[in-house]
Amino acid sequence: MSAPTAPGRRTRAPSVAPETLLDGTNRTSDVAVMKWLIRARHADLAHPGVRRWVVPLFCAGLGIPAVQDAAKGIGAAVPIVLALIVAFCVPLLWRQQRPVLVFALTSAVSAVALALDADTGAESARIVALLNVGRSVRPAQLAVCLGIAVAQTTVAVVVRGAGQPNEQFLQTPVLAIVQSALVMAVAAAGLVGRVVNAYIRALHERAVRLEVERDQRARLAAAAERARVAREMHDILGHTLAVIVGLAGGAAGLTETKPKRGAETLRIIADSGRGALAELRRLLAVIGEERDTEDGSPLAPQPGLADLDPLLERVRGAGPTVTLHTRGALTDLAPGLQLAVYRVVQESLTNTLKHAASDTTVRVTLTTEDTSVHAKVEDAGPPSTPHSPAPRDEGRGLVGMRERAALYGGSVTAGPNTKGGWTVDAHFQTTTPPPPHTTPTEKRPA
Repeated sequence: MSAPTAPGRRTRAPSVAPETLLDGTNRTSDVAVMKWLIRARHADLAHPGVRRWVVPLFCAGLGIPAVQDAAKGIGAAVPIVLALIVAFCVPLLWRQQRPVLVFALTSAVSAVALALDADTGAESARIVALLNVGRSVRPAQLAVCLGIAVAQTTVAVVVRGAGQPNEQFLQTPVLAIVQSALVMAVAAAGLVGRVVNAYIRALHERAVRLEVERDQRARLAAAAERARVAREMHDILGHTLAVIVGLAGGAAGLTETKPKRGAETLRIIADSGRGALAELRRLLAVIGEERDTEDGSPLAPQPGLADLDPLLERVRGAGPTVTLHTRGALTDLAPGLQLAVYRVVQESLTNTLKHAASDTTVRVTLTTEDTSVHAKVEDAGPPSTPHSPAPRDEGRGLVGMRERAALYGGSVTAGPNTKGGWTVDAHFQTTTPPPPHTTPTEKRPA
């Protein structure tokens, strides 16, 4: 059932399950037919020479009785019958490459056989040629070839019926109509074969396209997950390392002058490191789809606004003076929105530790209204390098804050303020829920 192609251009069709081609429906009869068509097509593509040679040999085999009759002296002589059989069958070897030419040759041989009154038995080659014409040429060419075939069939019936008795000759019109209808049915079968082949190719292309789209969606989902994990790791590691660096700088001097204060600072460093490791284990456990951590500790929810006090305490331990001002029921917000606000505040404080002086003053303001949440983090500076106020993190940190705010229909602005420091201003919408795949469901060790 394969469409004709140029020599050397045959390739195996992609292997796609019939259930995939038919959208996984329960049409068992359609699936069975499709399986049979696919098997036939694959067999034909795998062994193109079989059909090329079998059909001409089969048509030649149909001429064996005519040769036997010629050997008995019935009809034309044996050499004439053999020559006509060869003339009918040999052109069929090129029926796919030159369908119209092969049909013309077989029609010409049929006219010669009719003129010689020779019955070869191999005139089925003309039907095969017409069938191939229906499967490969344009409709206009098919109409011309069909007209020639019907006219030739009618003439052959009339000529052969002319020598019959009157009773049989009267049946000639009916016989001509029947044979002409059969010829038209052959052409229609070729046309249907072309439509079936086109339909199968379209189904294969559609199935392959769906597979490509599915793979693309999987890759996009993986990329989004990698970006989410990278953002989480940046928030965790960036903040913790900034706190540890600030605390370590102060602890170096306190160990000699104020050993007790230095020891307390070192404990804060250790607690911060353990917290970061715990959050990283939680993140890796989620990636590995594990329910518990390696040490068997249970998993707790992601941090929320109720966890701001420990966060601010760690930052205070590094030197800055941090104050928190809230208005509204912050803990009543959705967990995902609380995590987004928490991460924005965390990243803002991390940037303060990186770029501002260790004795700076930071004011954190959180305000909730009916449909929005406003988070503002501003420090009084001065910058850690007094000669040039370096811009704050414009890389993954600020991009991550903007992405988190965008998930809730909000925005983030950051820039220098009139106090010589830096201000981060974030707005979130409480009435715009995030997409389902962005709602944080990860757990962390308690």
